[in-house]
Amino acid sequence: MKLKHILIGAGVLLVLILGAKFAGLIGGEQLEKVTVDKAGDKKVVETVTASGKIQPETEVKLSSEVSGEVTELLVKEGDVVKKGQLLCKVRPDVLQSGYERAVASYNSQKASVAASQQQLIQTQANFVNSEATYKRNVELYNKKVISASEFDAAKAAYLTAKANLASAKENVTGAKFSLEQNGANVKEAGANLAKTTIFSPVDGVVSKLSIELGDRILGTSQMAGTEIMRISNLTTMEVNVEVNENDINRVNVGDSASIEIDAFADKKFKGVVTEIASSSTSVGTTTTSVDQVTNFSVKVRLIAESYSTVKGGAKDLPSPFRPGLSATVDIESESVNSLAVPIQAVFTGDKDSTDPAKNATSGNDQNQEKQKSKLNDKKVKQYVYLFDSKTSTVKKAEVTTGIQDDQYIIIKTGLKPGQEIVSGPYSAVQNKLKDGAKVEKTTKDKLFSADAKKK
Repeated sequence: MKLKHILIGAGVLLVLILGAKFAGLIGGEQLEKVTVDKAGDKKVVETVTASGKIQPETEVKLSSEVSGEVTELLVKEGDVVKKGQLLCKVRPDVLQSGYERAVASYNSQKASVAASQQQLIQTQANFVNSEATYKRNVELYNKKVISASEFDAAKAAYLTAKANLASAKENVTGAKFSLEQNGANVKEAGANLAKTTIFSPVDGVVSKLSIELGDRILGTSQMAGTEIMRISNLTTMEVNVEVNENDINRVNVGDSASIEIDAFADKKFKGVVTEIASSSTSVGTTTTSVDQVTNFSVKVRLIAESYSTVKGGAKDLPSPFRPGLSATVDIESESVNSLAVPIQAVFTGDKDSTDPAKNATSGNDQNQEKQKSKLNDKKVKQYVYLFDSKTSTVKKAEVTTGIQDDQYIIIKTGLKPGQEIVSGPYSAVQNKLKDGAKVEKTTKDKLFSADAKKK
């Protein structure tokens, strides 16, 4: 009985296996499941991504021109100030005494000018008298009334008076020049004294305060000087980012930008490129090396309309952004509306067949980034798989590509609008499919649900 049961069970199992084989459930060809998209016109925006810090477009660093102790500090960090507003004072003792000495010297010189002018008047009177005496003696000498010695004495007195008059005039002129010099000294001393009182040169906000009341500061007349504070115009903000040398030639002044700020993670702001550095950030540094990354500074202005409705952030300030916030900028370097396909549909001619499991995961971001960099290399041949709906097979077709974004890449040659191409999964396109292979067309929902079940 046991043998009979065994034979019956074996026969039933054999029938099931044969039926499954004829039904194609086992022993049949395993087809790769793929998704298919049609090539069509898309707007592709190529971006250059860089990170940096938010800063005011206009920021003034204030330092004292004189050294001394801070005796008055009338503002604190975050205060809104107006142009001409008093900010702080430095002890003026030494400069005050210097100003007073200059004023005293000026007044003394004024008295000297007055004295020399009176001396000139006296000398003029003596000259007039000597001149009249000399003229009378000339007439008397011609009439032989006086002797030659008397005439010579009168003539000598006249010439002496004339020389004294010229000397007095020059003394007055010299005294006036000395007065002007002393006046200039008074202005200089007054200007130096005024440097002890520091006013705001612009409207803005005290974004950084580096001193406290009672601190001793070093003036800019002696080395670099001590930075007292920074006043920023927060009505216009910008992001200062560093762009790699490989991307800098794709960035132009006036390019639009999308800005993400870490402190406002749920929002995106608009910007525009306003300035591109002409030299790299490493120029002029003493630690440059061959292996050092070369970056260029790019300034992107935040458009005020894009954050006019933002709530929160810095309160009581013209802008919700505080200087120093971290930001990521996507600069739109080029925009093209043309024939495009999903970026994962394009592969290069140097596929790695030695390790098919290397790129088996469709969500592998590192592999996609590597593939994206290969697509930027114009020396590498690029291909797509055309899908034949009649035979359910794929055909390898060479293409040339243009710019790309995170989803699509422009196809310049090799495809026509409406042609069906294999768009996924990434691992199949890059490693598994071969020219002429038969595939099974499916949807992204079914494909990803099947992958989820396998996991």
